Amino acid sequence: MTLTWHTFPTPAAQATALAEAVAGRLCRYLQVQSRAVLAVSGGRSPVAFFEALAQVKLDWLNVIVTLVDERLVPPQHPDSNAALVRRHLLQHAAAAAHFLPLVNEQTDVSDPAAALAETEAGFPMPDIAVLGMGTDGHTASLFPQAPQLAAAVSPDCRTKLVHTSPVTAAHERIGMSLNTLAAVPQLFLSIQGADKRALLEQAAATATSEYPISLLLHQTNVRCEVYYID
Repeated sequence: MTLTWHTFPTPAAQATALAEAVAGRLCRYLQVQSRAVLAVSGGRSPVAFFEALAQVKLDWLNVIVTLVDERLVPPQHPDSNAALVRRHLLQHAAAAAHFLPLVNEQTDVSDPAAALAETEAGFPMPDIAVLGMGTDGHTASLFPQAPQLAAAVSPDCRTKLVHTSPVTAAHERIGMSLNTLAAVPQLFLSIQGADKRALLEQAAATATSEYPISLLLHQTNVRCEVYYID
């Protein structure tokens, strides 16, 4: 595990720096391969980052944008991560990117197994993933106490995506498995506040299912850059 910290005084400074770092990585991948895949997280905190990244001029036509995880809600639902990405990231220069949501109009969100099978079939392996972390220590859809957590973080998990039923948050979820997250060449993590820093440092010190992000941080060869607002 390699954890590199970047600290910023304001959300705007963090968002700009993270957008520049992600764009730089995308450009490097596009120099050596025909396409690059970027997986992003939802929630409220990525909005400023999305809006900064959307303005960056790069070869967006050859960038695939997808999600680290998604709530099993219709695409128009206020809690849809895909809706957030469409509103704030797939604008301006980034409007040319190809978007692969995890839930489509035809997805039966009442049937998690069917939704997972549908999405798994076409999910590309990301080159870059931008993660968040909750105050419960979750990342992506790996939630503590979720009945599917053990299977989702098992070394024997063979699916790229998993379904989880959070106890500490609303909505059924589909998200990347621990094995898939650990295989992403470049991970970024965006967090804010002393409480989350303390939690992340604790997670980096000890692997425990109490804080699922710790299980990712303790995977061999994981490299994660932390963009932190003090």
